[in-house]
Amino acid sequence: MSDSLKDLLATGVDDDVAVSAPDRPPLRHRELRRLIAETLARLNGLGIGRNDRVAIVLNNGPEMATCFVACACGVTSAPLNPAYRADEFEFYLSDLNAKALVVERGSVSPAIGVAAKLGVRVIDLVVHDGAAAGSFVLEPRDGAIAASVAQPAWAEPDDVSMVLHTSGTTSRPKIVPLSQRNLCASAGNIRRTLAFTAADRGLNIMPLFHIHGLIAGVLAPLSAGSQVFCTPGFNALKFFGWMDEAKPTWYTAVPTMHQAILSRAAKNADVIKRHPLRFLRSSSSSMPPQVIRELEEVFGAPLIEAYGMTEATHQMASNPLPPAARKPGAVGLAAGPEVAIMGEDGSLLPAGGIGEIVIRGANVTRGYENNPKANAEGFTNGWFRTGDQGTMDADGYISLTGRLKEIINRGGEKVSPREVDEILMDHPAVAQVVCFGMPHPKLGEEVAAVVVLREGQPATERELQAFVATRAADYKVPKKILFMDEIPKGATGKLQRIGLAQKLGLG
Repeated sequence: MSDSLKDLLATGVDDDVAVSAPDRPPLRHRELRRLIAETLARLNGLGIGRNDRVAIVLNNGPEMATCFVACACGVTSAPLNPAYRADEFEFYLSDLNAKALVVERGSVSPAIGVAAKLGVRVIDLVVHDGAAAGSFVLEPRDGAIAASVAQPAWAEPDDVSMVLHTSGTTSRPKIVPLSQRNLCASAGNIRRTLAFTAADRGLNIMPLFHIHGLIAGVLAPLSAGSQVFCTPGFNALKFFGWMDEAKPTWYTAVPTMHQAILSRAAKNADVIKRHPLRFLRSSSSSMPPQVIRELEEVFGAPLIEAYGMTEATHQMASNPLPPAARKPGAVGLAAGPEVAIMGEDGSLLPAGGIGEIVIRGANVTRGYENNPKANAEGFTNGWFRTGDQGTMDADGYISLTGRLKEIINRGGEKVSPREVDEILMDHPAVAQVVCFGMPHPKLGEEVAAVVVLREGQPATERELQAFVATRAADYKVPKKILFMDEIPKGATGKLQRIGLAQKLGLG
């Protein structure tokens, strides 16, 4: 098994297509490898080397995919959501200690102003007219070249290849460092689970600042020498047009995307028939079994549901491909790391026992950065604690029974309620607040909040929503705000987010 990305990406046949995109010439594996080498040489020439953090704020598309892969090969890639507001960019760029920020030439992202304020170097990603999908050059805005680089060229297996933040409920978001070894292990796990070959073509509609899209959508298929068709992001109206152009053998998505595709599938039966899929894949939140059945009937292909998280470099468990059994409602078998169910006393439970899902393996992060408290809580006897409650049957199939953590999972977008609390508390009319997840028929969960106003200081739901929207991405804005005289608390007087929606009669 490869433990460096250089080896992992060496398998693609030179003239086979690696990256494609709507209305663009394709990029071949030989050209991808050359692009990576040239990008690393360019970064090294700018004084950026192994383990230096490069924040990437690019829209979805082929250049986001190739820039992530190139940076991950020799520096530390830090993909960020381009929808963030200035306050969010300031937190992430500071927390990451970013050495550089990559943006598209002409970008007006608030990240650029924040980078200037923090002294982070801004590098433009330039795509020349007629360039192959994913092809680019990097041009620093200051024009300066470094005299030397401490650690040039390709990264080593234990160097940090990527950093992502995971939301925290009772503390600030945590930095998850993922090594070359972690990325290679996870890409290999997914490649084996889905039996990727050079003949596969993936239609990527996942955002490329999430672990799901980066690893399952891009790195795993490239490691098999296959092709990734990179769209500008999910669009149900364009999906079947892209399907006609890409001629995919598979795609991966979150349940809300699958449901939107399903709603338009009847009108596009001819496209589905022209391009039969080998399988569909779903991850990031659970899929209702009735939707799985409907998708399989419409596409005439198995839907493979998987279970992943950032700390595991995505995949932990997956339902297998036919002819092996797929169990609706289960997230499948361990698919890479070891998976077990742990009791409250730290012991591992037998089949059928309900407890916390724990994992260990080559794809699991060695620990959060600069956060000994989170590491002490997150690891027990060498096992990483997922924070999810579940059970494993006698055949080894894992089912989730609840979430121990309070993160709001809005259609695969994870929202820290504590972060939204803190924004609302900055409003002059707000005395107390508690944010929580409430049930939503399509997204799974939506953001809600209970607010206690200061005496004599009125505020409306719309006013508070607009206030949050100036400081956070749209998906974090509470869709429901209840005004109460006091915050509901549990029997012990503690604030309890979990179960609050039910207690308040929401959903």
